Amino acid sequence: MVVNQQIAFQFPNEITLHIKREDLIHPFISGNKFRKLKYNLLKAKEQKKTKLLTFGGAFSNHIAAVAYAGKENDFQTIGIIRGDELESQIFENPTLQFAQECGMKFKFVSRDVYNNKSNDFFIEKLINQYGDFYLIPEGGANSLAVKGCEEIITEEDSQFSHVCCSIGTGATISGLINASYLHQKIIGFTSLKGDFLSEDIRKFAVKSNWELISDYHFGGYGKINLDLVRFINNFFERTKIPLDPIYTGKMMFGIVDLIESGFFPNGSKILAIHTGGLQGIKGMNLYLKKKNLEQIKTQ
Repeated sequence: MVVNQQIAFQFPNEITLHIKREDLIHPFISGNKFRKLKYNLLKAKEQKKTKLLTFGGAFSNHIAAVAYAGKENDFQTIGIIRGDELESQIFENPTLQFAQECGMKFKFVSRDVYNNKSNDFFIEKLINQYGDFYLIPEGGANSLAVKGCEEIITEEDSQFSHVCCSIGTGATISGLINASYLHQKIIGFTSLKGDFLSEDIRKFAVKSNWELISDYHFGGYGKINLDLVRFINNFFERTKIPLDPIYTGKMMFGIVDLIESGFFPNGSKILAIHTGGLQGIKGMNLYLKKKNLEQIKTQ
């Protein structure tokens, strides 16, 4: 396990950017997924559960992480997958193929049905079908996940004036907010359209020293363009740090753009959290290849 490795970059106006390599924690349960699952797995064992059930989309980092974590910790795993058309495409999908190889069983549902994932009646139907299980929400977003993400910030990180992360469900940034120091500003870069995440974050966050930036979603969740792909590839060529196109690539694009536009005060010390998610690059590259577009480099 490699934790807390930081890479530093110097910008004009005495602004420094450090990248915390949470993606190096584990080869398959990397970054914030490791943090989110840590206490959920302990709770499942405490409750003597033998099955984990969770939710995710076609290229979900969370689905892949839960599948491997289940294999590593002797849990059966069940994934409720958004999109019933994906059932015939498992072997065309690197994420689902990996999860299946780890032993995960799938239930593919339509997007309308998937929207009921928090509905008590829907959960009861799943219990009737699969028996007793430990339920992990989509993206692992619950209080135990937030507790795990609070451990990302260490005493060493008190030197930073700003801490940045990408946002999917809001659990990671909530943990960062709770663990942050009084002088710090926590900035989240949303990968989704809309401002509904603020309400989700307020359910868990105990401080108000945070801000969401929604200008770098590139059209919404899973959406990318050539500018983003080229930024990710240029960044990798210069630093040898891979970025995923759904979360960390958009965050880093946003951070650099905001530094160059004067958003951060002179002398700012910025810490960017690399939350992993690199397994999703394979699926995105398959899409880019079909479109005859430039692919994301990982080596």
